[in-house]
Amino acid sequence: MKASKWVYGLTLATGLLGSTAMAQDAVRVSINADIRSTYPGVNRDSNTDGVVHHMVEGLVAFKGNSDVAPLLAEKIDVSDDGLTYTFTLRTGVKFHNGAPLTADDVLFTWSKYMDKETKWRCFSDFSAKGNGEVVSLDKIDDRTVAFKLKQPSALFLGLLARIDCGGTGILHKDSFAADGSFVKPVGTGPYMLSEWKKGEYVELTKFDGYSSRSEKRDGYAGARKASIEKIRYVIIPDRSAAKAALFSGSIEVLSDLESGDLKEAKARKDITVTTAETMGLSGILMQTKDPLLSNVKMRLAIAHAIDTKAIVDAVTQGTAKANNSPIPSVSAYYGPPQGELIAYDPALSKKLAAEAGYKGETIKMITNKRYQPSFDSAVFIQAMAREAGINIELEVIEWATQLDMYTKGNYQMMSFLYSARLDPSLSFDMFSGPKATQPRKVWDNSEAQTLIEKSMKIGNQAERKKIFDTLEGMFRKDMPMLVLYNGPDIAAYSNKLEGYEAWMAGQPRLWGVTVKK
Repeated sequence: MKASKWVYGLTLATGLLGSTAMAQDAVRVSINADIRSTYPGVNRDSNTDGVVHHMVEGLVAFKGNSDVAPLLAEKIDVSDDGLTYTFTLRTGVKFHNGAPLTADDVLFTWSKYMDKETKWRCFSDFSAKGNGEVVSLDKIDDRTVAFKLKQPSALFLGLLARIDCGGTGILHKDSFAADGSFVKPVGTGPYMLSEWKKGEYVELTKFDGYSSRSEKRDGYAGARKASIEKIRYVIIPDRSAAKAALFSGSIEVLSDLESGDLKEAKARKDITVTTAETMGLSGILMQTKDPLLSNVKMRLAIAHAIDTKAIVDAVTQGTAKANNSPIPSVSAYYGPPQGELIAYDPALSKKLAAEAGYKGETIKMITNKRYQPSFDSAVFIQAMAREAGINIELEVIEWATQLDMYTKGNYQMMSFLYSARLDPSLSFDMFSGPKATQPRKVWDNSEAQTLIEKSMKIGNQAERKKIFDTLEGMFRKDMPMLVLYNGPDIAAYSNKLEGYEAWMAGQPRLWGVTVKK
């Protein structure tokens, strides 16, 4: 670790924030990189999602067990044919500017999301030929809207709740300038944007006019009442600096504690550690359009050269389990086909590579150090592949650059992480699709895409399980990606706080958290 980098991070945690003593009206949370925007589901990453969800809310949200529950909606009625979803809005809900939430706001926000120029993450899901294609959105009265679908979709509510799409957060028109450009989120969430000093911190202020649900806090659903006056997300790129900031009292929450620091954090009397198994995915992408990796035998050769369990044990310090399936191990759809690990077999790897015509060519794998476990996995894979005669060269780049390369499909191999998708259909869909129109997609298999789409329309769990088991076999046969594990959510926080909890989606949640008097 470079000293200058450590000093920079610690300076952010102390000098820019003031005294190491916690202010009574603020809680400071470290994030490892700046957010990308404040527009829900637009130009986003995991850090962005975690911050934005404190400011905006959708009609529905995911619970901690991945079920979908009403949020801004008071009730949801579904027609017998499964084509019309009618949402009745809660009364008393206000935007950050004091305006009441109405059906017009839902229609206005939807028109923004469904403008192709917005580049909303979920646009393809709800547009023509999407898995939740919306034919029309109509205002029934000031508190009621009705979505009309082209065909039944078992995942329509889940698509609306998608975390990476900002939960389809409803925005007031004041979120936009006169020319229609986005300015900042004027939402209904428990916090509102106070200041974004790019490269340094994002500060949110408690929204005193917030109307909370009465149910208990549950994932992104239920009660979201704010008790903390201010939240400051402090950008500390270096993990050692972030840990030092927590231990010194310069920050109160380290939401992504490294597994290697777990023992040290647990030993401290002033720190509490909370963990949860997540639905996020860590893996190695293989570009199937690459001349060398287009040969499935070469991709299988790489897979059999890797001892997944050994890598996961080493990288996560035993806090995660090896999982070669796109379906998270905590999912109700995870069974024997998903639980079987790909055989570590260097001899078979060499045989397959030879059959693929491999002659020792260098294969470049992109990685980054923002997510240390991802980098560590790449190092282990490079070493194991070398033992099987496969020459992998690592290229370490900035995360933002890597994300752009991923979006464009511009790589041979890449060590990559996907944020949580709370349904197996979405887990497969996040990396499956036509590369010609969506270059970021990893698995371009039309037959698989048809099955994924079918799984999104069927409500019967047993029938869906059969589809996912079939997809599992097809995925392993094509091997467009080597899944390694579902990362744990490990967070550490000051004992001056109460109510902070890790959860399977991974992002920090500051509503429901209080400062001890």
